Amino acid sequence: MTDKRIPRLEIPNDVAADAAVPEDLDSDVYGPYAVPEPARRRSAGLVYLGAALLVAVGIAVGLPGGMGVAAAGLGALAAYHAITAWHLAVREDRALETANRATEFPVGHASAAMSFEGWRARPVWNVLVFSADDPPTKRGLVRVDALSGEVVETYTEAIVERADD
Repeated sequence: MTDKRIPRLEIPNDVAADAAVPEDLDSDVYGPYAVPEPARRRSAGLVYLGAALLVAVGIAVGLPGGMGVAAAGLGALAAYHAITAWHLAVREDRALETANRATEFPVGHASAAMSFEGWRARPVWNVLVFSADDPPTKRGLVRVDALSGEVVETYTEAIVERADD
């Protein structure tokens, strides 16, 4: 078994204590967080398929024929779950690395969040990046396809300092 490190948000203990961060937000209490696989949708799809089959059997033994609409709806929902159950080929760490390579500036802080595109809910990582200088002078958004690892689009801009009112 390989030891795969999962990236996680870490707050220094003194900062967490000063900010009164609740225990349920402390990653050391619950362990590292990983985005769940969209492939888990297959399990829900099987539940919907089972429900559709139960309704169909019920119709065969005497339930009203109008229940066929419910069976068809459950079957369609099961099919949709089956075709949107993607297996992630690109996890958070690889998405962060890809975003780092896709920007024209050295990346300091970065954060990845997943979204879904299109009717088949294709997973895409949205990686927010900040330049490595202190304070950051540039920021950007890099969108990475979670299936192929290709950069979907990139947007970067300078961070303009505002004068205090």
